Amino acid sequence: MADTFHLFTSLRYDPNLNNVPTRKLEYAGWNHAHESPFYMLDLHRDRLLRAAKHWHWDRAIEALEGEAGLQRLSDYLTKTLVDAQKTPLRVKVTVSEKGILQCESSAAPETPLENLFPQWLPDPAAKVEDGSALPSKEVVYEVVIDDTKTRRSEYTHFKTSQRDMYDEARQRAGIRLGDKKEVLLVEADGSIMEGSTTTPYFWRNGRWVTPPVSSRFSSLDGSGGNAGTTRRWALER
Repeated sequence: MADTFHLFTSLRYDPNLNNVPTRKLEYAGWNHAHESPFYMLDLHRDRLLRAAKHWHWDRAIEALEGEAGLQRLSDYLTKTLVDAQKTPLRVKVTVSEKGILQCESSAAPETPLENLFPQWLPDPAAKVEDGSALPSKEVVYEVVIDDTKTRRSEYTHFKTSQRDMYDEARQRAGIRLGDKKEVLLVEADGSIMEGSTTTPYFWRNGRWVTPPVSSRFSSLDGSGGNAGTTRRWALER
């Protein structure tokens, strides 16, 4: 993949997602209304489009905008992954200033639909019964806080190829590829910005909260972290 500056999003390809429209998952959003193996494709398209508009990439905007843009993205991924295996993949989708789409994929773990589309999140002490509609707690990560502060920027708000701040935070934390470990980036004021590859949620006063993110990049509002897709999905419900 080219080394030039580009925008990207990472989404899940999972044949099991084709079953969402027939399940009692009306709150699942786009995946409940569309039989598709791509997780929250509409929100991933929106993320790319917002970034393209921020940088005034007219050709990228034209390629992504509207229902035609969403269909174009879906068609591109379907064609590119036509020979994909029948197991889940992590798909990195990039878009250039010229509106050129590219993608690369790698294996992803099996994940129950209840974890992908949780109706609600139980408190940390709750015991999840097998067969319940609640998300399971099978995978546990070690979480550490970065000992160096990160300055917010367009590159922490939008997902781009400029990721030095995340790579450096992971290096400081001693995280290697495949480790079940995450590092939380800290903003200049000492507040939590986000995880290096995840969106953090915290249990506070009987409810889950997440670092606030402004709809547009702001040097003052919000935490300065990434405007992620699953965070948006959760906050809209």
